[in-house]
Amino acid sequence: MLRQRVVTALIAVSVLLFVLFVAPEIMAEIFIALLVLAGAWEWSGFLGARKGPARAAFVVMIALLAALVSLKLPAFAPAVFIVSLAWWAAALVWAFFYPTRVPPLVPWLGGVLVLVPLHVALLTLYRAEPAVLLFVLLIVWAADIGAYFVGKRFGRVKLAPHISPGKTWEGVIGGLLAVTLLTVGRSFLTDTNLAVLVPFCLAIACASVVGDLTVSMFKRNAGLKDSGALFPGHGGVLDRIDSVSAAAPLFALGVTWAGLR
Repeated sequence: MLRQRVVTALIAVSVLLFVLFVAPEIMAEIFIALLVLAGAWEWSGFLGARKGPARAAFVVMIALLAALVSLKLPAFAPAVFIVSLAWWAAALVWAFFYPTRVPPLVPWLGGVLVLVPLHVALLTLYRAEPAVLLFVLLIVWAADIGAYFVGKRFGRVKLAPHISPGKTWEGVIGGLLAVTLLTVGRSFLTDTNLAVLVPFCLAIACASVVGDLTVSMFKRNAGLKDSGALFPGHGGVLDRIDSVSAAAPLFALGVTWAGLR
């Protein structure tokens, strides 16, 4: 299983690097849009809508909302990111009380508040500089990899047993240590204020955990183990971007509004 995950990850990263640093800008922006729409299709499985037309209607709604907001970038971006931050704060509180009944409208609202800000954040960061977008992805990957290996070796205390039984507090700490090492390593390549950047990147890593747990709550509510099967060993698109969906808007807010780079 680990070998399959590694091979799939290497292929996906190779494609991503090509899109970010080699492909024309229009191709990269189309790729970002298609990625979000693929996530929207998988999210539509959380709505209780099993038939194609109903699921397609949700995807069209996300596409229209994302397009409308994107046309007004960068004017609308800070407001979108602040709304996204409020959503993820509410999701964190929700995680403490799960399992709870999920009203039918919540998956619809959640889909909008997860996917539209994600599209805006990815687009904003890419237009700022592809390397900036890559860095937030590296933070999420470092947190994920650190959590996986440390949790597998030392994990004892469950993080959220009703949501994701495999995750542990030891794994979270391992992920945060990995992000700290990544941030310090970056300081050797660029002029970096570590007193500001390390706490900021740790906050991004914590947000990525909330994103992962939140999507897991929706999956459990819908009776699904994975959101899809596009990536062998990893699941679907949402299984790969759930952490990014929380981390990217917060990172973009720091980059565009607070002036962090």
